[in-house]
Amino acid sequence: MKTDSGNDERRHFSRIAFAGQAQLVTVDARVAVQVLDLSLKGALLLLPSPQAVEAGALCLLDLPLQPHDGRITMAAQIAHVHGDRAGLLCLGIDIESITHLRRMIELNLGDATLAERDLKALVATP
Repeated sequence: MKTDSGNDERRHFSRIAFAGQAQLVTVDARVAVQVLDLSLKGALLLLPSPQAVEAGALCLLDLPLQPHDGRITMAAQIAHVHGDRAGLLCLGIDIESITHLRRMIELNLGDATLAERDLKALVATP
């Protein structure tokens, strides 16, 4: 996945490319979105329209894992909106969701130590 080199230097968590449908729930709306990438600290979403959400809003990302029965549910804040893309900053995630996400990161990176490093950094983050 190609990323902005400036973001690579600041990024402390490994991101994995992901293509899946999810629901983004805000106080005002429930928006069908596509998840473009995930990390233990957030997600990048493709929005149905640029006006679908506003930066700074609190939200809940609900990502069903198909064909499995699991799901990833993340409480987040919309960190930025650029055109039809929005970045989420994870504020909270339950143990079942973090377990699914960690396993996905391990499988996609092919290195369990990178996922372990991310998890330790998440726990150490204030």
